[in-house]
Amino acid sequence: MHQMLRHATAAAVFGVALASAAQAEELVVGAFGGSFAENVKACHVAAFEKATGATVSLKLGNSSQFAAALRATAGKPDMDIAYIDNSLAAQTANEKLNDTIDRAKLKNAADVIPTAWGKDDSYVVAMVSATTLVYNPKLVKAPPTSWLDLADPAYAGKYAIGDISGTSGLQFLLALNKLKGGTLDNIDPGIEAIKPLAKGSAVLYTQADQLLSLFERGEIAIAPWYPDRAGVAMDKGLSLAVAYPKEGAVGILPAVVLPKGSTKTELAYKFLDQVLSAEGQGCFSERAYIGAVNTKVKLSDKLKSIVPNGESLEKAWFIDPDVIARNSATWTRRWQREVAR
Repeated sequence: MHQMLRHATAAAVFGVALASAAQAEELVVGAFGGSFAENVKACHVAAFEKATGATVSLKLGNSSQFAAALRATAGKPDMDIAYIDNSLAAQTANEKLNDTIDRAKLKNAADVIPTAWGKDDSYVVAMVSATTLVYNPKLVKAPPTSWLDLADPAYAGKYAIGDISGTSGLQFLLALNKLKGGTLDNIDPGIEAIKPLAKGSAVLYTQADQLLSLFERGEIAIAPWYPDRAGVAMDKGLSLAVAYPKEGAVGILPAVVLPKGSTKTELAYKFLDQVLSAEGQGCFSERAYIGAVNTKVKLSDKLKSIVPNGESLEKAWFIDPDVIARNSATWTRRWQREVAR
C-alpha cells in the first residue's frame, strides 16, 4: 500500500512538473551572434529565467537583418525584444515598428543616463562601444594610428573590412568619407576611397565573429572591428590589440527595441529591466568589454584599457542615428552597385 502511494505521489509530482514545463512562457530575443550572444545568456538570460520561470530563445543576426525582419512581420513580430544598433532602431521607430517604452514599468530606468533614451522613448541604448582598428601585434610591429593605414601596402592581402550591412562596414565607409572631405550628404569621396580596399579585402564580412578564424590562422593582420569582440578573443588567448585612430573611433550605441505587436510585452519589460540593471550591465561590461549606461556601474582598470572611455570616448564620432536612418537605403544601393560588384 505504501509503495502504491509512493508511486502515485511520484506520478503526481512528475505530472505537475510536466504541466509547469508546458506552461513555461517563451520569450524570443533577437541578439547578435558569437561572444555577444554568449554574454547575453550569462548576464541577461540566466537571471531573467531564474526570476520569471520563463525561457528565452535567441534569434541570432545583425542589426540590418533584425530591421528587415521587423518590416517583414510588421505588427506580428517573430521577436518579442531585440538588440539593434541605435541607427537602425531610429529607422524602425520612424517606420512605427517599435513600441514606446514605458519607463514606469522599469524599476531600473532612473539609473540609466538620460541620453540613452531614443526619441519618444522608441528604444533605449543598452551599452557603448565603437568601431576601431584591431590588429595582431605579432604581425603588426608598429600599431596603426589612422583609418588610412589600411591602405598601407604592408597590409596588402592581410586585412578585412565589413560589408555595409554590418555596423563596422558602414562606419568604416563613413570614417573614410569624412577624412576624404565628404559629408553625410555626400559620400562620393568615401565610395571612391573604399573601392580598392574592398577589392583587396580578404572578405567583406557580414557577421562580426567571421574574423576570429581569419585572425587565428594569421590570414589577416588588421581589420576595422569592435573592441568588445577583440577583448573577449584576447581573453581566450588570441593575439590581438586595439588601436583607436587619431581621427577618432566611430561610436556604437547598441540599443534594445520592443517590436510593436508582441504578445509577450510583460515578459519583454522584465527582460529589459534585467538588461538595464546594474547587475546585468556590470556583468556584460566586464565579460564583453563594453561600456555601460547604468550610472551605478564602475569600470575596472582592465576594461578601461579597451573600451571607449576618457579621451577615446571624447574623440569618438557618434553619428546622428536619424541621418543614418534617412540615408542607409541609398548608401546600401550605392555600395552594392559600385563597391561589392
